[in-house]
Amino acid sequence: MNTPHGHFQQAFAEALFDPSQAVHPVVRALAMQPAFAVYRNTVMKACIDALQANFPTVAQLVGEQWFRAAAALYVAADVPRDGRLLHYGGGFPDFLRGFEPAAELVYLPGVAQLDILWREAHAAQDAPAADAAWIARHAPERIAGLVLAPHPAARWAWFDAQPVYSIWERNRQQSAVGDELAWRGEGALLTRPGDTVNWHEITKASCAFLDACADGASLADAAERALAADPEADISAVFATLLRAGAFIGTSASPAFNERTP
Repeated sequence: MNTPHGHFQQAFAEALFDPSQAVHPVVRALAMQPAFAVYRNTVMKACIDALQANFPTVAQLVGEQWFRAAAALYVAADVPRDGRLLHYGGGFPDFLRGFEPAAELVYLPGVAQLDILWREAHAAQDAPAADAAWIARHAPERIAGLVLAPHPAARWAWFDAQPVYSIWERNRQQSAVGDELAWRGEGALLTRPGDTVNWHEITKASCAFLDACADGASLADAAERALAADPEADISAVFATLLRAGAFIGTSASPAFNERTP
């Protein structure tokens, strides 16, 4: 966008979010017109609406008025750079970490992160998922050497200090408050083996197992990483849980599949 027209477009876009910074003479003149303020308010509202749609669980937790006030500040500081507003708000969790009114809501950035992971899982590439029957078609002595890549729609995270997954899940479902939350670390796995995004609570060992698979480790090496994270972990149960959730891609034709031999 180095043409004069491109410079004008860039200056116009910047003025929409901060008219005081308009340096292009034509844009500066436009920014002084009453109609420009109407257009600017429309654009700002569209961005705030997009954030509210992209972070429904955060909005459910804090309420619409609180959320939209925070979103307005975020929009002013981090304008969209992609016309696909489905992807807008990647920096929102970090914004919330530094947002003083959210200082006591220490779990809120994690909840925002899970909203992002849901969107990524929803928009990810389709692919068949490995399951127990698919694994069973391989010779038992070769399974430990298999290299399984996470499914394209699989997203996961571990939260050390707060029950972020439980808070997110209850508010995502808008379910009635049940038992009091245990204040402990939790893991979350979001998958979409079919048409619907599913979510599951997983252990720290499960997160370590998936991290290892994402790094290209064999199942045997992934098991070692999981045990390093939690020496008490039941690796068979970890692997079975991840398979049932559709966490791995299930095709040997994919470059993500391989078999590691000694």
